[in-house]
Formats: sequence, C-alpha cells, structure tokens
Amino acid sequence: MKIVPAILAEGFDEFLHRLKQAESFTDYFQIDIMDGVFVPTQSFPPEKINSTATSLSFEVHLMVKHPAAFMSRINNPGLKKVIFHFESDVKHLDFIEQMKQRRFNVGLAIKPETEIKRFKELAEYVDTLMFLTVDPCCYGNPFRPEVMEKIKEARFMFRNKTISADGGVSVENLGYFYDLGIDYVCVGSRIFLNGNPEENYRKFIVKLAELGYRK
Repeated sequence: MKIVPAILAEGFDEFLHRLKQAESFTDYFQIDIMDGVFVPTQSFPPEKINSTATSLSFEVHLMVKHPAAFMSRINNPGLKKVIFHFESDVKHLDFIEQMKQRRFNVGLAIKPETEIKRFKELAEYVDTLMFLTVDPCCYGNPFRPEVMEKIKEARFMFRNKTISADGGVSVENLGYFYDLGIDYVCVGSRIFLNGNPEENYRKFIVKLAELGYRK
C-alpha cells in the first residue's frame, strides 16, 4: 500500500506552500481540483498547474461537473493520472479515450452513495477505481464507514484494477484499509493541517510497517 499526500487548496499560494512541503517527503501526490459547482468549494484556476515546476509526479482528482473542459486547460509533464467522477456530466467513454490518447492513466472516482452496479461496466475501461470515504468538498469531512463494504466488494470483483480510497484516512483506521488490499490511500488533512507534514506522513509509513507492509 502507498500513502499519497492529497493537496486541496483554494488559493494557488496555498497550493505552492503545500507542494513545497510534499517535495521533502514523497515522490508522488494528488491535486484536488474543485469547480464550486460539483462541490461547494472552488480551487485556483487549473491553468496554473501548467507552469508549476516540480520534480514530483502527480495525479489530479477532478471534483468538477465538466471534467473534459477542465482537462483541456491542464498540461504538465509531471501529470501521470487523471481521476474523474462517475457522477460528473461527461461522456464517460469518450473522455477516457481522450485521456488515454494523451497518455494518461485514467481513474474513476466514486461518491459514497454511488452503488457498484451503476459503474460496473465502465470499470473495465479505467486503470483505477477511487472510492471516496467522505463526501467530496474540503479537508476534514466526516468518515463514511459504510463505504468500506463497497471497497471490499470491489476488490473482489475488480482484481486487475488499482483500488484506492480518498478521505477520512487516519493512522488509527489505516489497518482497515490495509486489510482490504487497497493499493493506495490519499491523505490530506491528517498530513497537511496539523503539525509538521513530513512527521505526519512518516507516522503513516511507520504504521504500514507495523501492519506488515514491505516494499
């Protein structure tokens, strides 16, 4: 299992500050992009990602109503994976094909209330299934434990897919995710909001070692 720091920022200066912090302890991170429509909050203009210089690779989590419009404005050599919401307003297969033509891995994000049967057929066409274990919006939303059963079912159904979870992940509940065989978890507030981000990240790594994880 991999711990992926998730940077959620409404302002670009805030994003750059957290990115600088992340560069000291990880080689891969996630950028949360919000449009103020699909979710209540809005992040900085996505074009600013284009001029962001970093040695890290990253993925984007598009919490937006129209992912195709946003991705037409984003291009950065560090971007490796595009994760868009099943519930967004997009022609799913067309968008997946467009992203693969741009040589991105593609992930499908799923809100807590969305049932597996709704996206089961579409899952065949993506590389990653990312289950939100909180309601998407902002750092610190309450953990939705009922999603864990859905993740367990998905891990059994989609054996050849990368499975990830985003939201509400803590050092205390990391073992539950680990036991489900999840490939990576995205961690935001518990890395960046309180204390030293690098120390917070290391706590997750230590916990993984205690759980028996070996690279």
